[in-house]
Amino acid sequence: MYIAMILPTECRPEKQNGKPHINMEIEESFEEAPLHVMVFTYMGYGIGTLFGYLRDFLRNWGIEKCNAAVEREEQKDFVPLYQDFENFYTRNLYMRIRDNWNRPVCSAPGPHFDMLERVSDDYNWTFRFTGRVIKDVINMGSYNFLGLVSKYNESMRTVKEVLERYGTGVASTRHEMGTLDKHKELEDLVAKFLNVEAAMVFGMGFATNSMNIPVLVGKGCLILSDELNHTSVVLGARLSGATIRTFKHNNMQSLEKLLRDAIIYGQPRTRRAWKKILILVEGIYSMEGSIVRLPQIVALKKKYKAYLYVDEAHSIGSVGPTGRGVSEFFGIDPGDVDVLMGTFTKSFGAAGGYIAGKKELVDYIRVHSHSAVYATSMSPPVAEQIIRAMKLIMGLDGTTQGLQRVQQLAKNTKYFRQRLREMGFIIYGNDHSPVVPVLLYMPGKVAAFARHMLEKKIAVVVVGFPATPLAEARARFCISAAHTREMLDKVLEATDEIGDLLQVKYSRHRHSARPELYDETSFELDD
Repeated sequence: MYIAMILPTECRPEKQNGKPHINMEIEESFEEAPLHVMVFTYMGYGIGTLFGYLRDFLRNWGIEKCNAAVEREEQKDFVPLYQDFENFYTRNLYMRIRDNWNRPVCSAPGPHFDMLERVSDDYNWTFRFTGRVIKDVINMGSYNFLGLVSKYNESMRTVKEVLERYGTGVASTRHEMGTLDKHKELEDLVAKFLNVEAAMVFGMGFATNSMNIPVLVGKGCLILSDELNHTSVVLGARLSGATIRTFKHNNMQSLEKLLRDAIIYGQPRTRRAWKKILILVEGIYSMEGSIVRLPQIVALKKKYKAYLYVDEAHSIGSVGPTGRGVSEFFGIDPGDVDVLMGTFTKSFGAAGGYIAGKKELVDYIRVHSHSAVYATSMSPPVAEQIIRAMKLIMGLDGTTQGLQRVQQLAKNTKYFRQRLREMGFIIYGNDHSPVVPVLLYMPGKVAAFARHMLEKKIAVVVVGFPATPLAEARARFCISAAHTREMLDKVLEATDEIGDLLQVKYSRHRHSARPELYDETSFELDD
């Protein structure tokens, strides 16, 4: 089915960051698989499960060697190392296709990279390196959205200078001796970039969520979380001690029902009003490629007096006319989002994350954040790389190269998605999202797809249970501004060929060709 999202008029300001915003209809596709595909998918898991039980029987009787970790007899009364199903799944299903994950890269993960070849002599329980390097593999798996991850070049000169002056680490926390002038410079720049009052940066993106959400809410508070939120958001919510309720992905009716019930019924048993109601969403969802319905959520947040926390890990730098994320993409005032969170690991080619918003919020985070109190501060060269990248995007380097990268990413994304649709693949998400999931469904075809792509010197990420629902395994392409048209065409040609070979072109809604997308020339991006 296709879900069309039309933005309400009251949620469409005419200008954002001084630029007029064009009203548009946003379409997200989540086409359901044909019935026979789902039947064969579950049959595949069923057959794998039956053979798994058979092999466990053979292992128990010593007929087949058991390579898995086994608990000692005297530790049987300890807490189990694994849940029964997790252990069974890892042993008998995941291990068969484990060679498609954790592949070692031995160069900068730019638009192409080098990989170390490895083989297994015991059906993926262990690996050994052959000594051969697979050269110039097209990288379709890294979150290098703006192409800022590359080998050292002259544009990184300031990073080298900071490394020579400050060294590699800080060896202290922000509350002790770990706050540098570079951190202050970066925080001021982030606030300016996002058009908010203040910002604070952290050395780890995952911890930016997991260690700061517990600071914002606690017992007596209610968290309303999208069912597909990232693990870092889920962990932060659980650590907070607040009551957690999930709403269906990007479903405004589901969210409003939870908001209404929270206002009407209050806390369980006591019926007291909730101290706070915090809505947790992401800008771009990394497994679905969908974009948050920000205008509708902002309207609901105002209507029911809730707070809004937006994780822009994947959307900052990658969407919006000037790369300022989903608020700019929809023309929403950043002040309407109470907590803006993002990471520097994707579009900025660095590490760490930020929390931004009103000065009172950021000052509170500075004092109470577990990440600020206990974690080591961001490395100075990393901070300088973020400053360099952000100035590039903002045009403060005196060039338009940053804007060109944002525009090229948008063109590459539209081109790649449209071509995949024409071929007949089921792809998920928003047409503007550089995260492109291609549904493969069957576990055997997931492994075969990744292996065949690597044979053609193309590296892709394949994802399955438990990262996705059991019957929705997929390949996930990440588009970059650094991908040339020739690279994308090579990937598309290989995907088309392998799609025919594996018979994974399941879509019943093939789109007609759009030649106007094919004639666009690529920007020549300087290093």
